[in-house]
Amino acid sequence: MSRIHINVSATDYDKSSKEITKILSGLENMVHEKDGFVITDSEFAFGWHFYVVSVQAELIQKLAEQMGPDYSKLKGKSIDKKFLSWLTQRVENSSFKVKLAIKEEMESSKYGLF
Repeated sequence: MSRIHINVSATDYDKSSKEITKILSGLENMVHEKDGFVITDSEFAFGWHFYVVSVQAELIQKLAEQMGPDYSKLKGKSIDKKFLSWLTQRVENSSFKVKLAIKEEMESSKYGLF
């Protein structure tokens, strides 16, 4: 089963991982899915916690189907980018700093980081 891997950079691992877990658990309940995501432990560097959220593609597909035309209005060209926009919108209202990015894109040479 394919997955989308999202790199998370956050100032507070406990709060951000709990918030993301709450959001994705709510999504699972909404689309009647179980075990649709995994959150790794964090690595701490430069005052930030870095970790990965792995989400099953099937969970994202079910969200897209349930949202219908509203999903296609989300920012991004691919279903993965639209999901990243959806998730970002939900965590941006929190009291901690958090940045989300699709892992595969961060590792590509176009960013020149790795």
